[in-house]
Amino acid sequence: MRVAGCVIAVVLAGCVSDGSLKSGSWRIDQRPDLITGAPVAGAITLTNRASNSTDPLLASLATLQLTCFEKKPIVRVNFGFKIGSDRNTSLGYRFDDKPGRDAVESRVLLGHQVIVIEEPAALQQFITDLRESSQLVVRIRSLNAGTSTALFKVDGSEPAIEAAYRDCPLSPAQEPRRTT
Repeated sequence: MRVAGCVIAVVLAGCVSDGSLKSGSWRIDQRPDLITGAPVAGAITLTNRASNSTDPLLASLATLQLTCFEKKPIVRVNFGFKIGSDRNTSLGYRFDDKPGRDAVESRVLLGHQVIVIEEPAALQQFITDLRESSQLVVRIRSLNAGTSTALFKVDGSEPAIEAAYRDCPLSPAQEPRRTT
């Protein structure tokens, strides 16, 4: 009984003190930056439904992150395995029943496990599609790493978008038009 009480206390303390807020499936980071003291801008959602065609039995984690990097908005998808290289990799995605997007302008980072969307038009389209969506399928095709996929829950994205891009707002050209 005492051990169970301690476990519950530790879990609850982690929920309260980790410096984040929840919005649907998103965790919005509110911790202060260790250098500047300013709140870290970012929102992240996690899935355990990531896989790669070169190892069909491999089930792995993947993360989807909305954040600023050097005062520019980006979308970052991180896999637990290699997804390809920048020269031979193509990103596609689909939110809910919205039209899918293929050959999205993106780049694979050096460790070959992370792909980012940073080009303004591609970022604008992604954020527009993300708004009011509940599910995202990401597919990455690569000549040297097969096909990687991840299925994310993305409900509650509006507060995540606002918090993530607070310090590097989407420019008027990037800000998706809202329909009423």
